[in-house]
Amino acid sequence: MTTELTQSAENPESSIELKEVEGLSQGRIVLRRFLRHRGAMISVLVLLALVALVTTSIGWGPIPGWWQHGFRDLNPIANPGGAPTMGFDGGFSFGSHPFGQDNVGRDVFAMVMRGTQQSLTVMFVIGLLSTLIGVVLGALSGFFRGWADNVIMRFTDMVITIPVIMVGAILGIVFGGASPWTLAIALSLVTWTTMARLVRAQFLALREQEFVDAARVAGASNARIMFKHILPNAVGVIIVNATLLMASAMLLETALSFLGFGIRAPEVSLGTMISEYQAAFTTRPWLFWWPGLFIVTIALCVNFIGDGLRDAFDPRQRRIPTVRALAKADAKKAAKALKAAVTKA
Repeated sequence: MTTELTQSAENPESSIELKEVEGLSQGRIVLRRFLRHRGAMISVLVLLALVALVTTSIGWGPIPGWWQHGFRDLNPIANPGGAPTMGFDGGFSFGSHPFGQDNVGRDVFAMVMRGTQQSLTVMFVIGLLSTLIGVVLGALSGFFRGWADNVIMRFTDMVITIPVIMVGAILGIVFGGASPWTLAIALSLVTWTTMARLVRAQFLALREQEFVDAARVAGASNARIMFKHILPNAVGVIIVNATLLMASAMLLETALSFLGFGIRAPEVSLGTMISEYQAAFTTRPWLFWWPGLFIVTIALCVNFIGDGLRDAFDPRQRRIPTVRALAKADAKKAAKALKAAVTKA
């Protein structure tokens, strides 16, 4: 049985939302806490809506698109200077080019959708591969210690001392411009170090616990102890830092593309759009603001989701009750007291 603390009259600072629950697993409790994190839930909804928009608008892979323009199509200039057609003219209207057009008539909405697809691909691939590499190396280092720990950690320190942006630029020159998948795999080779050190620290602490000794006595192999017994107890730290790694990976790809070392023409990236149209910031700001808005939105959503996961996995995180919550709790307490008095009478 798992029990959570409830608010009492003697301790009004304890979280009102934490109630006594019986029969709930740790996973259910973590999910319950995460669902109550407003910032994380709003971010999840916004991110899902954004992914659905960029996936269905111009199409992605086998999924067909409903938008009328492609990101490479050259169209007649609808408004002077390629200004956005979205606005209020007898009622709100998107028009044929809601985000505007560039100087050759390409639709900015389609370009932003394509650039967001590329950035999301790089973000998720780097997040998964870097997490996998970091977890495996960190687990081996923390569990076996000794010479394995020295070799892995010295290699990790060597990678950390090299500036990521410089390594990413070299890898971007070699692997960039062809496919976001290739660039993401290349960047995964230099972004796993933080995850490896965190997992190593978790394994060093957990390998001394009693359940590990019990598994050894039962004859469990090292691989089973590592990935069946220890790893599930470190999953909270891994998930939280994986989300933060994904946000930083997207910003790294955007920075490399902005500098010309990442995804290059004829493909489109949010970073390349900002780099290409930075000179038009004062004359045609829609060419600059839309890709920047999508970059900031995705990065903020992923970071808020990471904060929600951190609060959900960390039992030491407690919320300070609001005045409304305190008043509601007092009203419930008074109602219970009145009901008890009536029943007694």
